[in-house]
Amino acid sequence: MPDTAARLRRTVGAGQRLVVKVGSSSLTSADGGHLDHGALSALVDVLATRRAQGRQVVLVSSGAIAAGIGPLGLSRRPTDLATQQAAASVGQGALVAAYQAAFSAHGLTVGQVLLTADDVTRRAHYTNARRTLERLLELGIVPIVNENDTVATQEIRFGDNDRLAALVADLVGADALVLLTDVDSLYDGPPSQGGSRRVPLVETVADLDAVRIGGTGSSVGSGGMVTKVEAAGIAGGAGIPTLLTRLADVSGALAGEDRGTVFAPAAATRASRKRWLAHATTARGRLVLDAGAVAAVTDRRKSLLPAGITGVEGGFAAGDPVDVCAPDGTVIARGLVNYAASELPRLLGKSTRDLARDLGPAYEREVIHRDDLVVL
Repeated sequence: MPDTAARLRRTVGAGQRLVVKVGSSSLTSADGGHLDHGALSALVDVLATRRAQGRQVVLVSSGAIAAGIGPLGLSRRPTDLATQQAAASVGQGALVAAYQAAFSAHGLTVGQVLLTADDVTRRAHYTNARRTLERLLELGIVPIVNENDTVATQEIRFGDNDRLAALVADLVGADALVLLTDVDSLYDGPPSQGGSRRVPLVETVADLDAVRIGGTGSSVGSGGMVTKVEAAGIAGGAGIPTLLTRLADVSGALAGEDRGTVFAPAAATRASRKRWLAHATTARGRLVLDAGAVAAVTDRRKSLLPAGITGVEGGFAAGDPVDVCAPDGTVIARGLVNYAASELPRLLGKSTRDLARDLGPAYEREVIHRDDLVVL
């Protein structure tokens, strides 16, 4: 285990392309209402040092909503979506301006990239997001990514920037993901509780069996240790190792010191876009299949045809993500549907050939094409 952990730390530190995520609690004052410019500058110093070494960095930064709390006269992070969006609108400008000033001191320029889950699950949007990030990196820009909180609705939210960071790491083909939080490592119990021990390495999911993971630890953040472990799992599924540590320790951790927790990548991975479909989307409805269609989708990896669907639930539109379910309701897959919920009932149980004959050639198509379908 020590050799594995040390090797992974060296891999993270030597990575040519790094995605670094920093949480709100690391960037805001103790009362959560203002940006901590000292902490932000300390982070920028570390990232600028890597850039000076010829390496690339993508920064996924929380803090927009937290940075808007003070200017809006709020006492704490809002819980309703509309006020969160208002706070993000005010705070996002302040956050990027602070980053631009700090990076400018090192001769570097930043570029803002705001994403929603919709931007990276629909094929054209996904391609555009990847192309934009790649071009920014080619031009020597430091991309600063955040969820587009000002327009994201509950249905198209990533929900937390830990998951967003893992998906961005996958999108840009990062060599490693670094998650910065206000806790120095993953522990097998609450860090404040006596007897809790640091977990230096998570090699497999089984290593988490003895770990009790709590929820959100900050009044200004939306994540917590649960979301960080989940993000490490998403990155690991893309073959990307993850380092979890705190801002104060990140310089030493990237130098290979025994700081934080490292998560080993998985051996087997899915295609990139299908990982996004599995992890970045929220289903807008459900399709229930018969046993034959379940086998075709899961075993033979076929497209989903209307003949095998027995039930439709929800109010989705064409192009929306939907869950694909076995007869007992178990979710077996997720995909982007080619028909609206209102269109599907009259198509069920019929072959595409019959539909083309009766309704026209536009109906001779899959309900979900296999390229837009991921088995869960």
